[in-house]
Amino acid sequence: MRFEELDLSDDLLDALYDMHFDECTPIQEQSIPLALEGRDLIAIAQTGTGKTAAYLLPVIDLITYGDYPTDAINCVIMAPTRELAQQIDRQMEGFAYYMPVSSMAVYGGAGGEEFGRQQRGLKSGADVIIATPGRLLAHINTGVVDLSKVSFFILDEADRMLDMGFYDDIMQIVKLLPKERQTLMFSATMPPKIKMMAKAILRDPAEVKIAVSKPAEKIEQSAYICGEGQKPALLEHLLRNVRQQRVIVFAASKLKVKDLARTLHRHKLKVGEMHSDLEQQQRDDVMLDFKAGRIDALIATDIVARGIDIEDIAMVVNYDVPHCAEDYVHRIGRTARANAGGIAVTLVGGGKEQMKFGQIERFLGKEILKNPLPEEMGPSPAYNPGGKGKPFRKNRGNATGNRSNRGAAGKQGAGSRPSGKSGKPRKDNRSNRPKDQSVQ
Repeated sequence: MRFEELDLSDDLLDALYDMHFDECTPIQEQSIPLALEGRDLIAIAQTGTGKTAAYLLPVIDLITYGDYPTDAINCVIMAPTRELAQQIDRQMEGFAYYMPVSSMAVYGGAGGEEFGRQQRGLKSGADVIIATPGRLLAHINTGVVDLSKVSFFILDEADRMLDMGFYDDIMQIVKLLPKERQTLMFSATMPPKIKMMAKAILRDPAEVKIAVSKPAEKIEQSAYICGEGQKPALLEHLLRNVRQQRVIVFAASKLKVKDLARTLHRHKLKVGEMHSDLEQQQRDDVMLDFKAGRIDALIATDIVARGIDIEDIAMVVNYDVPHCAEDYVHRIGRTARANAGGIAVTLVGGGKEQMKFGQIERFLGKEILKNPLPEEMGPSPAYNPGGKGKPFRKNRGNATGNRSNRGAAGKQGAGSRPSGKSGKPRKDNRSNRPKDQSVQ
């Protein structure tokens, strides 16, 4: 389905056309009409399926053409990490390019000046606040945040927020919201705690579930069966010999990330580390160095596996086997973007790691190629993930603040969009709304 077949406004379709958004993804096709109808929604879909547009597009249109205050917070979007909040804000900026809907990202890790800027923006009432739970609560506790007029409440990566211990924070925020609101919950998985939260905060929700897709065919997947003590030397071997720039190495904990980064630095490899102990400026510096090619490999926890879009990742290394097939797909999905090729390598230790990797192979419906260890590292341990010598069973059958005055000059230079616009009229009381300088 094309976006023009949905009941979206001309201005929103113009922005999508400029951004080369033509075809809806399944989650967008199913979620946007329900959201435009005003339904509460729980949507289960993995990262990379277009969930951000699935909730931003209807909310932007509803705020623009609905009877909502221009000096209050109309929508709160919760995100698990600073990086995801920033990314959502950037996408918001693009989607709302021709529309008078303001937004700002609220997250921790910045200095006092940034906290003050966020406070001013919250006081002025940006339309859409994209926030991490802890930082939003910190602002709420200062008494400057008024959530009494919020009409839309959105949870993105809800399962990840609960994994990070934000359940109580989220429920505390929910208590401050009007009961008459529209709530949209997006999650990659549906564990019991998500079901419990959905029951508590959603009203007669529609449910959309998109099955976890298999990794892109162009990802070259392989594994090494090794002992835990062989992994550091094997990782160094990969980074030196594969000769790939833009490599992400996923490790199971921030402690392991720090240890690996120190070890690889000692061996004169250009690596950076990314984990929750870093201050915001440190994270920004690392990402800038990574994107600029000043470091070749990023050693990271799953904080960058979901919701962070880094272009041109040549290789993903799972230093530790992911907990489940969905996490495996999320991680290796960082490579082979936009029809490019990519490499995914998993280092499989003993015991539980072999069992988890066997489950991943069963999900994929195929055995992943096992590479021999370099000769100097000795032989590989036996691979026996299920205790029966059969690693798998084949499947049977088969966007920063947005400003309304940006549109006039920008639109003249934009390419014209093909016919089929929705023709939805613009409400005059929104087109002339004042700029909120505090959230620029």
